[in-house]
Amino acid sequence: MTNHTELLTQAMQLIAVSPNEAARLCSIGRTTLYAALSSGELRSVKIGTRRLITIDAIRAWLQHNEQKFGE
Repeated sequence: MTNHTELLTQAMQLIAVSPNEAARLCSIGRTTLYAALSSGELRSVKIGTRRLITIDAIRAWLQHNEQKFGE
């Protein structure tokens, strides 16, 4: 099992991750992440049967939520 630090190190080299990996990177539950995907708040791409979330999309989503709730 990959620990959080290893996952962050790997993510810095990756351009996209699976929803499960994205949830772990953000330290949130999968249900919360899938709700953001369903609402269109978090962008993703589907290639064949695989759904991927770019690291840039994760950063933008987190920044949006930081600005939205940080006030």
